[in-house]
Amino acid sequence: MANENRKNKDTVFTDLFYSDKYAKRNLLSLYNALFEDDLQDENLIEQVRLENVLFQNMQNDISFLVKDRKIVLGEHQSTVNQNMPLRSLMYIGREYEKIVDPDKRYARKLIKIPTPEFVTFYNGEEDLPEESVLRLSDAFIDKEEKSSLELCVRIININHPKGHAILKRCGILNEYSAFVEETRRFKGDEASLEKAVKSCIKKGILEEYLKRKGSEVVNMLMMEYDYEKDMRAQRAEAEEIGEKKGKERERDILKNVRSFLKKEPNAKNHEIANACGCSEEEAKDAKEFLESLL
Repeated sequence: MANENRKNKDTVFTDLFYSDKYAKRNLLSLYNALFEDDLQDENLIEQVRLENVLFQNMQNDISFLVKDRKIVLGEHQSTVNQNMPLRSLMYIGREYEKIVDPDKRYARKLIKIPTPEFVTFYNGEEDLPEESVLRLSDAFIDKEEKSSLELCVRIININHPKGHAILKRCGILNEYSAFVEETRRFKGDEASLEKAVKSCIKKGILEEYLKRKGSEVVNMLMMEYDYEKDMRAQRAEAEEIGEKKGKERERDILKNVRSFLKKEPNAKNHEIANACGCSEEEAKDAKEFLESLL
């Protein structure tokens, strides 16, 4: 289970808001809560998540068009990914490829496209603010006062204790948040999660949904927990590998700088960097460290 790609399967969140038979109704409620609107016709919602097998690695949690005027790309995360603006940029490019007629892309007349909105619903255990924003420009190497490209992702903390107003405006999201809190109390094996589902039904949390899909929900939760466990293990392994490579690089730089300084003891930092294939900052640090040993 842990080795499978979570993006090829629904989580409880994506099932509620994208795959379930009442998903469009739930999306309409979510849209109204997000933008403080009062649309009543769920037929105004068109689901447009990237489903093509070619895009599986690009698939996001929920994407939907509203009246062909606005396109909302939503993610659900228990750990906020700082690269969400970059990922969202890739998602929206794919979405526009689907929406815009290829024959019209090079037309002289301006093509009107739906306005994009990017939202991440956070319900992890790390204490984050009620709402925050991630910006694509934060990743730019060269910081400009005003960049030619910007993309903002709205991060909404849907944990109950934070009390975000969106929970009051969207009943199904409010129940989902309560459901997550309840399952945390029973977090563990399959039997524990079955108890969590029964507890939610008893308390009237997602009652109709859980009565219909209780066993499926347990399987989805097991998959989510296995995925999170696998991701934590992969991050720890990556950090260990990165730390090892970093130490190896430091040793190589020290060795090269020491060798170079024996021949050119008065060399400047930029000369050392050019000769040893490192940055000036690394050359400076290595030189100072070697001098401290004398």
